[in-house]
Amino acid sequence: MGAVTEARTAAHAVEDAEWFRVLARSGYVANGVVHLILGVLTLAVAVGSDGASDQTMVFRAIAAAPLGFAALWALTVGFSALGLWQLVQSVLMRRRGDEMRAAVWGRRLGAWGQALVFLALGLIAAAVALGARPDAEATAEDLSSVLLEIWGGAVVLGLTGLGVAIGGVSFLVMGVRRSFENRMTLPDGRLGTTIRVLGIVGFVAKGVALTIVGILLLIATVSADADVAGGLDGAVQALFRLTLGPYLVAAVAAGLVCYGVFTVFRARYARLTWR
Repeated sequence: MGAVTEARTAAHAVEDAEWFRVLARSGYVANGVVHLILGVLTLAVAVGSDGASDQTMVFRAIAAAPLGFAALWALTVGFSALGLWQLVQSVLMRRRGDEMRAAVWGRRLGAWGQALVFLALGLIAAAVALGARPDAEATAEDLSSVLLEIWGGAVVLGLTGLGVAIGGVSFLVMGVRRSFENRMTLPDGRLGTTIRVLGIVGFVAKGVALTIVGILLLIATVSADADVAGGLDGAVQALFRLTLGPYLVAAVAAGLVCYGVFTVFRARYARLTWR
């Protein structure tokens, strides 16, 4: 039996395990909770708070809450399971009808990208549970500074910014075209309509935020100024400095809350397959 066949056999065994499906769905709940808190933190920035608004601050806020330690480990399990589920799906992906091989690899790369994001979030949650207090904004600036100082680093930083911006645009497109529905089985009636609206607003808001993050990284590359680079908090601050900035930030905050609620519903109605 070849290595590829063995990998697919193992992936099928994991996919068929009901307990793993439950854990994977719990990852969507974890993601929803994080975005709900992120939306609240972003709204606080809109009304004048000096606090940060990114995923690391969400985990730090959870750590400070009663039973925060247990909640962080629950998030770790959920994110890790969902990330592993994406990896399993990437192994099992096959061509659909007359689909070109390149399209299969495109879907596979998408699964790998999501797996990386969820596994990274699980790792951050575990680190905070163990006592770490990461600062995403400072880390982004430090890494950008290092990249700008080494040979070829500017290219890496630029490609990273471009990739994040493309990811943001893809979220915008998914929201506008409602393509997220292709991976869900929505109920009929008002509930289904509500989930659909939450998804549209949420995907657009997250797309806007990610696109700005990517643009900031590209600006940092072109200007050779690492201080311009940043994460989600940097994107929120950039929006805040615009005309009507507080209102724009409030709109993004509301969208992130919508995305969080949508993702909790997604735990129930998602089709756990990319094939």
